[in-house]
Amino acid sequence: MRKVLVFSIVAIILTLHLNSKHKLLQSGPMVGYCDFREALLWVQTNAPAKVHFEYWDKANPSKKFRTNSVQTKKESAFTAKCIADSVLNDLKYDYSLFINDEIVSFDYPLEFQTQQFWAYRKDPPNFKLVFGSGSFINDSAHDRAGKPYGGEYHIFQTIHKFKPDFMIWGGDNIYLRESDANTKTGIQYRYTLTRSLPEMQALLASTAHYAIWDDHDFGPNDSDRGFFNKSQTLEEFKNFWGNPSFGINNNPGTATMFSWGDIDFFLLDNRYYRSPNNVKTEKKTQLGAEQLQWLFDNLAYSNAPFKVIVIGGQFLNPLVAYENYSTFPEERDYIIKKITDEKISGVVFLTGDRHFSELTKLDRVGTYPLYDFTASAFTSGNHGGPPENNSLRVDGTFFNKRNFGVVEFSGKRKERVMTFKVIDANGNQIWEKQFKESELK
Repeated sequence: MRKVLVFSIVAIILTLHLNSKHKLLQSGPMVGYCDFREALLWVQTNAPAKVHFEYWDKANPSKKFRTNSVQTKKESAFTAKCIADSVLNDLKYDYSLFINDEIVSFDYPLEFQTQQFWAYRKDPPNFKLVFGSGSFINDSAHDRAGKPYGGEYHIFQTIHKFKPDFMIWGGDNIYLRESDANTKTGIQYRYTLTRSLPEMQALLASTAHYAIWDDHDFGPNDSDRGFFNKSQTLEEFKNFWGNPSFGINNNPGTATMFSWGDIDFFLLDNRYYRSPNNVKTEKKTQLGAEQLQWLFDNLAYSNAPFKVIVIGGQFLNPLVAYENYSTFPEERDYIIKKITDEKISGVVFLTGDRHFSELTKLDRVGTYPLYDFTASAFTSGNHGGPPENNSLRVDGTFFNKRNFGVVEFSGKRKERVMTFKVIDANGNQIWEKQFKESELK
């Protein structure tokens, strides 16, 4: 009995000791971009602190490397980005977080992987990503009365069990409330509340994360380039996400691109340069001339079998309603025509926003069809009522409960296959569609 008592006391002391090291941890760690020779690791504390990471090849744990140290500050919501710059390609790494030089313990793995060096050597790697949008975390002090809009937070634990190689957050990753969007304090509060969700932590810590934004993380509902505080929401987006870059050609915004294996991903900013919905005397744009030029320059340069364009709202749905790209008909038609005229192969769209998931297909004369895979929503409310009149919807793909999309790439070089899946919050597959590289040429 005495031994049991002593053991219990020791266990309590150890628990308190470990918890004391957690007292400065607010959220994370999170893995950001991962490339061949570099990876980004992110964390947020709840007060000023010095943070760094140690990391090591899983196959050689005795040789450890250390990132740069970062002093977290209130101005940047106590966030820190540390660079693992001693990594090598084709490896899987474990890592540890240190706050004020004390190691922080977790009951789930902290791990990341570098990309495979395959070109001119072997077939490209098979890989899997998760995509979705709409993360509403309830906050009774600031939400509207009535039934909570958010729910089923365990979806992030479900995603974690799928072990994606990386994840793309497709906008509305937070929902700025009326009390948030006008001030730095409010924006940082909303990001912190969302990023601190317990169900999200293991997922953040173990796979690479990339993100775009849409209206609810850019500003108020349906907001556009006129939003007065967009520079501040952009600053906080940059504080809380680990994309490889932000904006193009030294212009502000969130647009960027990255490659994984043999696939190129183009992450577009549909808010910073977006014309107001009610503008009457000028040609309306979502992306702006420079971003459009950047997109087509890089699509033309790309040799990827699939070129994945990620944007907040639905692109192909022809219904002129809500914030579908069809409400910008001239620019939508221009993009489709440009893809056709330039003979750009393998273009597919990943979109969110709509609080339902579906696959849209646009047939084109003399060339391959375009596909738009919409995945929404993670935890926000669902689309009510029957499906919209999307005349281009692929039969059987509409789903309006909380869900996420899985996109897989497999097969030998020049014989690649892309697979779309919709998975519900509990991990059940709703539908699956598969396309060969040869079908999109």
